[in-house]
Amino acid sequence: MPDELMKPKLRKADIHRTEFEALYAVHSREVWALAYARRLDASAANDIVQEVFLKFWKQLEANQTILNPRAWLLRVARNLAEDYAKSSFRRHGTQPAELLWGLQAHDELPLVKMERAEAFAQIRAILDEMPTADREILTLRYAFDYETAAIAEILGVESSAVYMRLSRARQRLAERLSAAGVKPQP
Repeated sequence: MPDELMKPKLRKADIHRTEFEALYAVHSREVWALAYARRLDASAANDIVQEVFLKFWKQLEANQTILNPRAWLLRVARNLAEDYAKSSFRRHGTQPAELLWGLQAHDELPLVKMERAEAFAQIRAILDEMPTADREILTLRYAFDYETAAIAEILGVESSAVYMRLSRARQRLAERLSAAGVKPQP
């Protein structure tokens, strides 16, 4: 009995660890070489080796039997290398932050939308108070985006009269907007 007490007892985790370390020492270079041959990227090969041996460790922890560890490691490495190649992130990579800072969003910022909506509401309220002739010519030009010739035809006047009426209507609108505290956009 004293001899049994002197022998250290190996726990299951210790057996897994020693088995794992031995297999890593024997096969890690071969796994790396396979991953490198598939991707031609040393960094990617290192990542794949880590992933392969992590998966192997998990198999050991789950008490899964692997009859041929070398074949299992190489098959997993080959599959991971192919998955790595198919990964959208790997294919397209990333862009430096400086490049992304200059990109504009598709939508306006909420504050800009809100300010614009408030300004349009004020303009509509002021337009409602303006004479019908001013409201009509401003609406034709800026809401419907008609050209001067089309407005002249609709109103039955000369183009020069449209220019004059638009100029005066814009001036009166600007005065009312200014009095209401609406600042012009740059």
